[in-house]
Amino acid sequence: MKFGLTLPNRAIQFGVTTTDRLLAMAEVADAADVLDTLWVGDSLLGKPRLESIAFLAALAARTERVQLGTACMASFALRDPIWLAYQWASLDQLAKGRTILAVCTGIIEQAGGKIENQLYRLERKDRVRRLIEGIEILKLLWTQDNASYTGESYSFSGVSIEPKPYAQPRPPIWIANNVEGDRALVERSLQRVVDHADGWQTSTCDPEELRWRLAFLREGAAAAGRDPDSIATHIYHNINVNPSRDAALEESQRFLDTYYMKTWAPERVACWTAAGTPEECAEHLARFDQLGFQSVTLRITSWDQEGQLRRIIGDVLPRLAASATVA
Repeated sequence: MKFGLTLPNRAIQFGVTTTDRLLAMAEVADAADVLDTLWVGDSLLGKPRLESIAFLAALAARTERVQLGTACMASFALRDPIWLAYQWASLDQLAKGRTILAVCTGIIEQAGGKIENQLYRLERKDRVRRLIEGIEILKLLWTQDNASYTGESYSFSGVSIEPKPYAQPRPPIWIANNVEGDRALVERSLQRVVDHADGWQTSTCDPEELRWRLAFLREGAAAAGRDPDSIATHIYHNINVNPSRDAALEESQRFLDTYYMKTWAPERVACWTAAGTPEECAEHLARFDQLGFQSVTLRITSWDQEGQLRRIIGDVLPRLAASATVA
């Protein structure tokens, strides 16, 4: 199982970090052989932060090895897909093919999400339709010239994007989803991954939920004639390394409540966070390897971003690598 780092580009809003410190952390991650990816969040009005594509372009200039992606692009349904195809192709050129575009519907409960829907005259179902059509359009424009498309939300003809992405035939597109509750809704969200995406990203943390969802995804891929292993499977998770697990969870609670402008249930924070000593964090993260996920990205839920990153690189991830070697 591979690991990545999620840079909290929203955390500059509440004094956790700065743009310069985030860029420096990216360089540290790029130099660490235990980390393979860097991720940034995205939102327009729902949860404001540094704009994701602009930030990723800066990361592309400061790194050489790690892949760069969105976790996830919540504004995807709001963006014009032709402009986005052009912007992301340029980003991929700057990154020399190291990008992963993970997209989602961006349906959120905060007031800013409602304003987004009013501005763009969207309902929940519109975001799903735009997600699917947007993915189809990006694939088309990244691989064809004089392309034409007819959909419910978008239609065009004779469009070419230049330059095309550096990655051939195109950068991977993943779908992120974390649907809760009704199983039929969860299954539909996973089927969209099978039908349209190169990978699945999720912040769902309950092992039993993850087990059946992963099995459904793999079975659906096989039924569709796809190699199940060709669909990347990726966990978005939190981490707080501290000699006291209680202190780690307390700080994580404050961080997440502030980050998302809502109060999280303590049980959800504990499920969604590798917390405590390096041994406790490694044991917590090992469950995702046992479930069969290919990769995990870690967001640091602490006001000491740099110190935590050093512990992750030096103390936590080497323990996982050593246990995998022994196994």
